[in-house]
This record gives sequence, structure tokens and C-alpha cells, in this order.
Amino acid sequence: MPHVIVQATPNVTIKEPESLLKKLNSTLWETGHFGSLQAIKARFVKLETFLVGVEDEQQAEGFVYIQLRLMPGRSQQIRDDLAEKLHACLQQQLGADQSGHVTVQYCVEVVELSEAYQKIRV
Repeated sequence: MPHVIVQATPNVTIKEPESLLKKLNSTLWETGHFGSLQAIKARFVKLETFLVGVEDEQQAEGFVYIQLRLMPGRSQQIRDDLAEKLHACLQQQLGADQSGHVTVQYCVEVVELSEAYQKIRV
């Protein structure tokens, strides 16, 4: 744990998704809040269909959304700090690659999993 899920609209330029995931994982690892590197799992989902607002001209807007899923027990201050660090990493990694033709919104949400969450390593 944690799980990092990155979703991006197709109008956002992400040249190397694997590199972005590595940087996000490194950012989380460097916080010292996780017991092992292998505990941090990340995936990238390129959205095929999306809608921003309802008007055609609003489709020139795009977004990158990160959901960080954590086991319960971390303080709000830690969750806020993790979100802030991921947000800064996202902007740093992707900001220069954007063409300026698309307005991009970077979003980070931190979600605590239910205590019923189960994982089994086989």
C-alpha cells in the first residue's frame, strides 16, 4: 500500500507515462511514510472518453487526476502533505510538455480505504 492511480484525458501530453509513475512513486517513498518501495503501486489510465462541462469549446480543457489510496490511520496533516507533494511532482513533470492549446487541470485526491480492504501475496 499505497495505490497511485493516474488518469489523463487524451488531450494532455504525457510523453513518458512510465517515467511519470516512477517519479510519483519516488516522491511518495521520499516522504518516509511507507515501509518498502514495493508497497507503492502505481498505474496509468489514459481516458478515451471524457467530458468537461457541456459545451463543445469546453473540450479544449483537459485534466490529470491522481487518486492516492491509503490504508486508514494517517493524520489529515500527513494526507494533505502527500497530496501536496504529488500535486507538485505532477506539475513539475508535465508542465513543460503542454502545448498551451489545452488548459490542463492537475487534481489529487487522497482516499482512505475501508478497513475491510484485503490483500494476499502468493
